[in-house]
Amino acid sequence: MTTGAPLLRVDGLRKRFGPTVALDEVSFELRSGQVHALVGENGAGKSTLMNVLAGALPPDSGTIAIDGHPYRPSSPIDARRAGVALIHQELSLCPHLTVAENVLMGRECARWGVVDPDATARAASDLLASFSHPELRPDRLVGELPLAARQVVEICRALASRARILLMDEPTSSLQREDVDRLFHLIRRLRGQGLGIVYISHFLEEVREIADVYTVLRDGRSVATGPIGAATNEQLVAHMVGRSVDHLFPPRDRRDAGEVALAVRGLEAPPAVRGVSFELRRGEVFGIAGLMGSGRTELVRAVFGLDPIARGEVVVGDPRAPRRSVLSSRHGGARRRIRAGLGYLSEDRKGEGLALTMSIADNVTLTRLRSCSRHGWLRLGSQRRQAFDWIRRLSVRARGPEQPVQTLSGGNQQKVALARLLHQDAHILLLDEPTRGIDIGSKATMYEVIAGAADAGKAVLVVSSYLPELFGLCDRLAVMSRGRLSAARPIGDWTPEAVLHAAIDVEAHAG
Repeated sequence: MTTGAPLLRVDGLRKRFGPTVALDEVSFELRSGQVHALVGENGAGKSTLMNVLAGALPPDSGTIAIDGHPYRPSSPIDARRAGVALIHQELSLCPHLTVAENVLMGRECARWGVVDPDATARAASDLLASFSHPELRPDRLVGELPLAARQVVEICRALASRARILLMDEPTSSLQREDVDRLFHLIRRLRGQGLGIVYISHFLEEVREIADVYTVLRDGRSVATGPIGAATNEQLVAHMVGRSVDHLFPPRDRRDAGEVALAVRGLEAPPAVRGVSFELRRGEVFGIAGLMGSGRTELVRAVFGLDPIARGEVVVGDPRAPRRSVLSSRHGGARRRIRAGLGYLSEDRKGEGLALTMSIADNVTLTRLRSCSRHGWLRLGSQRRQAFDWIRRLSVRARGPEQPVQTLSGGNQQKVALARLLHQDAHILLLDEPTRGIDIGSKATMYEVIAGAADAGKAVLVVSSYLPELFGLCDRLAVMSRGRLSAARPIGDWTPEAVLHAAIDVEAHAG
């Protein structure tokens, strides 16, 4: 498409944090009426660049210009005044305020210095109407909303500032496909109105669907740029990781799985889980697909003892064998599950998956401190060595085991969360969105680890909204819809169309 004059120009931008060079001579250009995709691995500098453009971080050197005029914001408020708005990957909302108050924060409708709540609600409703999301009422508290609805609030808040330049950092990370389609429709409309949009995503299919041009960052440098239609996925991945990734999913021997490691019978956890039964076997990767809100996350939480079970039972070990552990509502609690050999990876790594202020070493060893303690005393040297081994095995980009987890990029935080689970040495792994927010190169590493765990005899359950991941990893698959789980079938018996159909009407696939 034809675009206007350069709206945003970045030349030779540099940013250093102590000895770490986050941005090293980054340059790119955004034009009016253009969607410019920024792609790269976790730690490549994408979020740092967005924070510099949004006024949250000052650059060390280099120049930024808007409409040919120098631009160097002193704060995010200064950036908003200049027409630049950032939609964060990790949401920055106020959970105790309403949707309308969050959307119009700093731009409240007021008369004589007094906020007019009715006018504020009407203004917020106009923005929310673009999404037609059933959860989004202007008077609803943000803290009561699911993650997908909160992401929509974040997007609407940026649009409320009447920005000319939108910086979108993984805006679809918590959205189901219906909401992604609405967002893309809105982005196209804004592009038609002359806005410039910088779009960060790890999903290359999303980039191809919505972007006009791309820039690849690697190790803080801009290494490639051009029209998105002129580059193949293989070329983009090679630019991102500095090498070719020929096989994203590791080859596996689809042999018959072993004995039953986990049996779920008639599990009821109202209102999200209704009468769910399935078996998970040693040596297999068992996938659960489903739309957000289908009850898949609530199912895994109930199995792990984080949510109460009204009826049914969770049996660890073959239910037909004499030695087994029955974990019902009378035997709840995650601690008992951990002792029984279960491990859980939460989809919400910041909220409950990690202790952000603690070090990598503390997080990795947290659920198995006995591996590095003696007589109740923590042996720091042993803890550091064990954590460093997992940093190396999962290619975590960090200065060392002592680095606080909150200073890592989102993808590297996710790797630390998985490292904790593997260090725990659980024989049943419950993984909820294990690769959300992780770049392609890191996904390949994670897939190797997950497949390796199954090949080593562990039983692995993967909940994912990314169908290529499920089809590339899983031996069997079931689909969650409206709190019910379909019959599990070998992955070869499914097609993407059949999965989506079952996600809409699981009753037709039950049995």
